[in-house]
Amino acid sequence: MNLPFPSGRQDKRRVLLDAVASVREVITTGAEQAEREGTLPPATVDALYDSRLMALKLPVELGGAEVDPVTLMDVIEAMALYDATAAWVLMVGATSIGLAGAFLPGEAIQQIFTDDRVPRSVGVAAPGGDAEPTDGGFNITAHWTFGSGTPHAEWISGGVRIPGVKGGPPEIRRAIFRSSDAQIHDNWQVAGLRGTGSCDFSVSNLFVPEEFTFTPGGVPRRGGPLFLLGRAGFVIPEHAGVALGLGFRSLNSIIELAKSKSRGTSSRYLIANRPAFQGEIGQMEIRLRAARSLMVNVLEEAWEVASQGSPVSLEFQSIMRSCCVYVTETAMDAVNLAFRNGGGEALRESSDLQQCLRDMHGVAQHYMVSRTSYEAHGQHLLGMTDVDLMR
Repeated sequence: MNLPFPSGRQDKRRVLLDAVASVREVITTGAEQAEREGTLPPATVDALYDSRLMALKLPVELGGAEVDPVTLMDVIEAMALYDATAAWVLMVGATSIGLAGAFLPGEAIQQIFTDDRVPRSVGVAAPGGDAEPTDGGFNITAHWTFGSGTPHAEWISGGVRIPGVKGGPPEIRRAIFRSSDAQIHDNWQVAGLRGTGSCDFSVSNLFVPEEFTFTPGGVPRRGGPLFLLGRAGFVIPEHAGVALGLGFRSLNSIIELAKSKSRGTSSRYLIANRPAFQGEIGQMEIRLRAARSLMVNVLEEAWEVASQGSPVSLEFQSIMRSCCVYVTETAMDAVNLAFRNGGGEALRESSDLQQCLRDMHGVAQHYMVSRTSYEAHGQHLLGMTDVDLMR
């Protein structure tokens, strides 16, 4: 039987950061294999689950850590400092099982949580198809993209559209089913985040019982303030954490390289000795610190609201999402700066700088960090109504 996580915020943070440190060797050892095979190797997956890191967002009632959003960002950032792929899979896996644990009816919980461990679950929020109501549940035909972690999942969830009542708009739910009931498409051949195994998956006329569907949002069946952050607020900390980890990691790499690499014909032209580089790297590190501080401040505000039992408003979620976009853009600037100053060495497959460049641009493609979030925030500032947070 696993011991419960500490109840104190700082004690829980320490335990989880220690867990990240404990799996570092296993994860870095498997990084090349993950890149080559397009999915995390079994030893890496086992480490993420055996360390209980996948319980980050799971309700306490189910043995989870159910962390605050700043701790969540810290843990993902710590992982991304040495492996963005593992951090990304951790983000998706913890989010998927956390939502299921909070919102699924008890009948489904009893079948999914069958022993003293976190079920291996992944999911995609965006609707991939339609769920036709039938006796006791739904017949689902759908195709989802970007299913990070699907090659090693036991359970998969995906957004579906249920026909609206009397011609009204469709209802969006998540349906969860065994991975063996889905077809996993081997189509994850990409430039960045190669090792995440973010394959498409699909089902055809699959029956899913009613109790294996849920609607994220509102009052959770289990769990507390974490599940009142809102659809965007629930995942923003991890997106910020991955970006920050890559940003600081790229600066660490170029700083180390700059002490030994020269560009030109004389050692007096070491990159580290160039005043222009010194100024650029100094300013960039401060920009990253400032972006991180902004994100922490906004997450703390949201946590204070949620801790009082109130859902975080769509307006404040637009602030959270816009701040996350700003963090991502700042981290991308750091990665681009580091790569540019790395010269020819940065092009080599063995270079951490090219790894950061590819992964950072992969991270920045996610819709959660689209620049359209600034538009939604601007509309709120202008007093407009009917603002679409996820436009």
